[in-house]
Amino acid sequence: MNLVEARNLPRHVGIIMDGNGRWAELRGEPREAGHKAGSAAVRRIVRACRRLGVEALTLYAFSEQNWARPRNEVDALMGLLREFLMSERGEILENDIRLVAIGDISRLPEFVREVLDPLRKASSANMRMTLALALSYGAREEIAAAARELAMEAVAGRLDPEAIDGALLAARLPSLSVGEPDLIIRTGGEQRLSNFLLYGAAYAELSFTERLWPDFTEDDLFAAIAAYQQRDSGVEPQRDGAAGPARGSQGGGGGGGEPVGAHGARDGGRPWRARELASHNGSRTGV
Repeated sequence: MNLVEARNLPRHVGIIMDGNGRWAELRGEPREAGHKAGSAAVRRIVRACRRLGVEALTLYAFSEQNWARPRNEVDALMGLLREFLMSERGEILENDIRLVAIGDISRLPEFVREVLDPLRKASSANMRMTLALALSYGAREEIAAAARELAMEAVAGRLDPEAIDGALLAARLPSLSVGEPDLIIRTGGEQRLSNFLLYGAAYAELSFTERLWPDFTEDDLFAAIAAYQQRDSGVEPQRDGAAGPARGSQGGGGGGGEPVGAHGARDGGRPWRARELASHNGSRTGV
């Protein structure tokens, strides 16, 4: 059982959600069934992050390269995306979550945009947590677009080329609008970033797990965060016992080293276990 301390939570977590197709194949089911099970995992993990007090969560939902997949699989993914946005709209707004999207959103089909765009607008003033969906996203493409924008401004005489530095480039990257990621998790056993948040990942901690995305649980999330806290603090994470003292907070769920409870609050001096968090969530299906 993995326990997470309130202080030194990663402020921004990115997740490469890999393994839906293999999950389905292992069960003799079509890949679309894996994506549907993966959608349930999204709901589960977004809810857990919100309750822990993670300030920003970026999910690699659909890459620029995913457009090359079979048409029926792409259609199924777009349908699930629309279904997720429609079913979770009320919970997103009720829980003060700001929804943003990064990537070439113009490539998304109209039936997705007609629910995505209004929800982005309706949630734009929410402040409790930011949920960023990487849709038709590629980090190389994002960097190239930002560089092209700066070059055009330089050619037009609006920008001194000597003024272009890392900070100026970073300011043009939508993926960094919520800050650089502190922790990037990849499920499914692969150990690569696959064109995800490449610029912002320069100093991120990386966590790789064999767990396929549909099977990724709150306890798996806790394990990744506990390992992050241990690496950042030099304290070994404990099972069924809180980690020891850590260095100063990096934001997120509070300070003072007290254990984190639901909504990032302290809970009677005891850390949350994943099983307890799931019980606290009850039967609600929203985020």
